[in-house]
Amino acid sequence: MSMFQDLTFPEVLQDLQCRFLINIPDEELMSPERIFFQIEQAHWYYEDFVREANPAMATMSLKLFSAHMFWNCELLQRLIVDFRSSFRDFVYYKVRVPVCGAIILSSDHRKCLLVRGFKAGSNWGFPKGKINKEEAEHRCAAREVLEETGFDIASRLNPDHYLERTIREQRIRLYVIQGVPEDAHFQTQTRKEIGAIRWFPLTNLPGWSSKTVEGQPGRPKPSANNFYMVTPF
Repeated sequence: MSMFQDLTFPEVLQDLQCRFLINIPDEELMSPERIFFQIEQAHWYYEDFVREANPAMATMSLKLFSAHMFWNCELLQRLIVDFRSSFRDFVYYKVRVPVCGAIILSSDHRKCLLVRGFKAGSNWGFPKGKINKEEAEHRCAAREVLEETGFDIASRLNPDHYLERTIREQRIRLYVIQGVPEDAHFQTQTRKEIGAIRWFPLTNLPGWSSKTVEGQPGRPKPSANNFYMVTPF
């Protein structure tokens, strides 16, 4: 039986403060952005584990959860003078943190591997994620692909073979991984983050001509809106 079944919401917040805030290094406590990243980790833990053990706990947005943490934690009140402006600055900073991942191609170079988010209505995209502090780009890509797909690209990754785009002030670097068997095993290592992993024919993706390709009639394409993070590459 989980300990969270019998805790009140304030007690849960106290537990999460101990898990995610109390022991972080002093230099990170000086950075509101790093503090909010820790609160985000606590929020994921709350949604994935606390609510699973105690369904009576309400689901909530990161902003609302952060506000509850702020008003129930004296440490945060000492470190963050203005919650609203600090959270706004964090959101602005977060969407501009560089992202790394991979374009994984099948052995015949006719298909690529895409992942879809866990929530209903999520779009398809390349496996990727935000880079950690002082992390090399290629190591970030290998880590994120492993987490999202369960497939280790480290031995196949050439740090010099990548495509890079800047979208809405966020730099996205994707390393090109070739020759992956279609029957390779893929299994996400995340919780409630990745809902599906699937090979897609390149000719079926937005950006390819709907006319004849290599002598084959064009196939109807899925909505480009479902692949808006694929199209730029």
